[in-house]
Amino acid sequence: MSERTYINDTHTYNGEARGAVLMLQGTASDVGKSILTTALCRILLQDGYRTAPYKSQNMALNSYVTLDGKEIGRAQGVQAEACGIAANTDMNPILIKPMKDMFSQIVIHGVPEMQMSAMDYRTEFLPKAKGIVLAALDRLREQYDIVLMEGAGSPAEINLKDRDIVNMNLAGWADSPVILVSDIDRGGVFASIVGTLELLEPHEVARVRGFIINKFRGDLALLKPGLDWLEERTGIPVLGVLPYIQDMRIEAEDSVVLDELQYQRQEKRDLDIVVIRYPRISNFTDFDALRWEPDVTVRFVQSVDELGTPDVIILPGTKDTISDLGFIQDRGLADAIMKQTQQRDVQLVGICGGYQMLGEQLSDPHAVEGNERDAAGLGLLPIRTSFLQQKRTVRVKGRLSQEHPLRLILPDTEANVAIAAYEIHMGVTEWTSMPGGSGHHPLFLIEADCENSLKSEEDTPIHPEGLATADGQVWGSYLHGLFDNDAFRRSWLNGVRGSKGLDAIPVTFQAEARKFAEFDRVADIVREHVDMEKIYEIIGCTRL
Repeated sequence: MSERTYINDTHTYNGEARGAVLMLQGTASDVGKSILTTALCRILLQDGYRTAPYKSQNMALNSYVTLDGKEIGRAQGVQAEACGIAANTDMNPILIKPMKDMFSQIVIHGVPEMQMSAMDYRTEFLPKAKGIVLAALDRLREQYDIVLMEGAGSPAEINLKDRDIVNMNLAGWADSPVILVSDIDRGGVFASIVGTLELLEPHEVARVRGFIINKFRGDLALLKPGLDWLEERTGIPVLGVLPYIQDMRIEAEDSVVLDELQYQRQEKRDLDIVVIRYPRISNFTDFDALRWEPDVTVRFVQSVDELGTPDVIILPGTKDTISDLGFIQDRGLADAIMKQTQQRDVQLVGICGGYQMLGEQLSDPHAVEGNERDAAGLGLLPIRTSFLQQKRTVRVKGRLSQEHPLRLILPDTEANVAIAAYEIHMGVTEWTSMPGGSGHHPLFLIEADCENSLKSEEDTPIHPEGLATADGQVWGSYLHGLFDNDAFRRSWLNGVRGSKGLDAIPVTFQAEARKFAEFDRVADIVREHVDMEKIYEIIGCTRL
């Protein structure tokens, strides 16, 4: 709890008391709105406020599964965790998942409802969307003291403003003050802020109550004349200048973050893990915990030249399995990967869409994911996948199967290691030959999922999940978040170490504890560099 204590002034909506709102908008995409919202969520929780995140419309392939098996943008799920609450679909009522040629899957309150082109979405769906997003926001305001609203892209997109449901129109409907965030690391920060204001209507500019400049590297004294000029020019205060935060460990939502990871100089460590970065990669945060390990380098690659000679190659999730399989085949990556598995002691791992690629056949009869209806897989596992019109989104718990062939180094106390993860996929995968007899074995036994949470343990069906070759060199699973399980992650890595003649090392960190410590670290940085008293004043919270 902060030393300062505030009280939330009375806010009304349609004559009834409601939680306060504050909206963060950006001068562009990827200026840091999501991370700043996460930090403010944590600060408000620390200061004793019941706080919830909200983004009316999100476009992302890196999604989050709620406890009741619904799909929302990952940023809002992470922000809810920073608030100390369970995420629900009111926090992101509309999720857009880009797929084939200008088409997207439209997820409404966690359930895929339709596929639409960008033009049809704008002309047919957006006129109906206001009621959906405002009803969700209203429910949150009934339950929480403060709702932190996050915009999308820029509020100054002239071609989109008339049917906007995520920036200034929404701020007006909610009667919310706005803080405008801009990224100085890209250059042109003053032009981007002033230019944004110039393209807004006067009543929209009136909602902007402050600026936060993000990702600053250097001497603040050298920036001060520019800040003074900005405040004099606009009459709007600069609430803070946030430093560039090194080694950020809050999960990212947009795969643009992979650009930075791809070009960072990689420190050579004991284990080299490559993740194939195809165009429609999804849920790339599956590998964050691996990146945090002190003996592991994780590289995201797109070409044969970048592949090198890794210890592990991972085919991650994708929104369009057949198209991304074609991508790695056209670029020669598929042949290079197959050659490495035949000639070197390299493990090949498939997660979700990557698991599907490892099989013999993929079929998309309803064009659920893309335009191609059938494709041959890599043929490394005896499975085939059909893409159906119903998506499976579920949190699961289970354990390693007795027959699993993974090369794990497990202490006796962890020989029956438990795992918790989630599934999110349209494909249904079946074995083309019986496990065991074909020299392949299932990896996990799933003992519970949220779809069966109301059933007794006796009624919960236990079923096998994932598949591996007899030597454990090639394996795949539908389970996202698998490497967030500390005992499993470290034991698997120790198995890879053993194959290289390296000694095992103990668990180095707890992924969940590190995540919450990172919330606190970033919140502390924001407190230090941002005028929180002024932000509380903007929200309408009075210091006692």
